[in-house]
Parts: sequence; C-alpha cells; structure tokens
Amino acid sequence: MTRIAVLGNGRVGGSLALALTRAGHEVTVADRSPDSAADAVRTAQLVINATPGAGSLERLIALREELRDRILVDVSNATLDGPDGLPADLLYPGSSLAEHLQEALPDTRVVKTLNTMLYMVMTAPTTLAQTPTVFLSGNDADAKQVVRGLLTDLSWQQEWITDLGGIETARATEAAILFVPHVIRSSGFTPFAISVTR
Repeated sequence: MTRIAVLGNGRVGGSLALALTRAGHEVTVADRSPDSAADAVRTAQLVINATPGAGSLERLIALREELRDRILVDVSNATLDGPDGLPADLLYPGSSLAEHLQEALPDTRVVKTLNTMLYMVMTAPTTLAQTPTVFLSGNDADAKQVVRGLLTDLSWQQEWITDLGGIETARATEAAILFVPHVIRSSGFTPFAISVTR
C-alpha cells in the first residue's frame, strides 16, 4: 500500500484515483487550491500530477518543499490549444514539461508515464483490441521501479512497459500528443494508445 496524492480532480485524476484506491492504495485527491494540494502532498509518498499541463510547472514549483524526496509521476502534456480546444502545438518545443519539472524540483524524483493515450486507457489497457505500450522516462531507477508497480496495479503487463531512459526522453512521448487531435477528427473520441509492435 502506497500513500498517493493525486493533483487534479478532472477525468484523468479522478479515474486514476478510483483505480488506485481499488488496487488497495491510500489515495487523496487535491483540487486546484494551493492549500488542498499542499496538505495532500505532505502526507503522500508518491504524487501524481494530473493537472492541465499548461499550468503544471507553476503549480508544482509552489509545492517545492512539500515535494522534496517524493516521487512525482507526471501524466500531463503541456500544449497550446487550437480554436477547437484540441492540442495544436507544444508549450515546450525542444524540451518537455517533465524536464522542466525535474530542473525546477531537483530534490524530487520525476517520472513521466501514461501520457501517450486517451485517459480511459490509463486504467483499462486490456480493453483495447491490440496491445498498447506505456513508456517510462526518468533519471531515478528506483523511482521508475515503484511506478512500474503502480502500472501493474492499473492492469499494465510488464511486457507492455518500455523504459526509454532519462527524463530527456519525455520530450518524445510528450510530442506524441500532436497525434491526438488528428486521430480524434479521423476516428472520433474512442479509446486509443500508441503501441510499439515488434
């Protein structure tokens, strides 16, 4: 059992919190207020950032002291949205939200994952017709191992998990968000994920 704080109570944060609670973890969900987030993080061993990516860096920098020595699982994508509200460009071209978080929070172990799929796949990967892939990016091997365990609790099989390496590899998975609006316009808002097949 891990004490987990989920920052963000929208569709992503809510579905992750429910699934992790069902898996036996102690989960607290914080809303967008600074006091709620600080209180949740103080008592957590692991924190999930499910806040909108465009404002995540500012929100999490404000929690620097509370996040010290914590694992921060970043599932957000920082984008500039188009007129239709769908992602149109990256907020950090040539870099990534995860890299900015790790640089701004040197005493926090940042792990990027679950950001290459629609939110409903995060907690139900077996519902897809083909095998999906989930990626890990981060500088701390022990933190990534902990996150592997959480992914297993969310029904991800070990062979579906690909460790890409250091936090700098998150710029590749974050760029995958640019596929999303085109896939949605082509096929509708149905569950999908990026998959590496061999």
